[in-house]
Amino acid sequence: MKDRIHDALRALREAVEQARSMPMSASVMVNRAELLDLVGNLEQAIESALHEADTVLGDRSAVVARGQDEADEIVRRAHAERDKLVSDTDVYRLGTERAEEITAAAEREAAALRAETEQYVEGQLANFELTLERTIEAVRRGRSRLSTSGLGDDDDDSVQLPRHLTD
Repeated sequence: MKDRIHDALRALREAVEQARSMPMSASVMVNRAELLDLVGNLEQAIESALHEADTVLGDRSAVVARGQDEADEIVRRAHAERDKLVSDTDVYRLGTERAEEITAAAEREAAALRAETEQYVEGQLANFELTLERTIEAVRRGRSRLSTSGLGDDDDDSVQLPRHLTD
């Protein structure tokens, strides 16, 4: 996904860089249809990336639900084990203590899994959001410069993508 966005941005940049210069001016002539096609490709790549982000967010809920199911299963097994140990008082007491330990461990494990999953998903979404924001800002700056009186010779070097988009 990231590669599609990079490719679309790279093609857009190349179209501007390779455009025919206007005599005695820093402006260039670009083929409108070609440039709009490149912008369309970039929009499609960004839409796909947003769709992928929605999918990741949906997966987060599934992972949390799976963790809850595992925790419930661990608790169920703990209760079953406790019931087996009810044969006499000492065994019952030991069984009760063990069941409580298993339940507490299962709850800690479920909470840790839930927290880890949420942290991972949050980190992935934050990185994805940052990439999208930087990409959109670069596109806006490029479009803005294209829509003004034209790019100057000095401005050609100032249109730079964020480092993570050019790697």
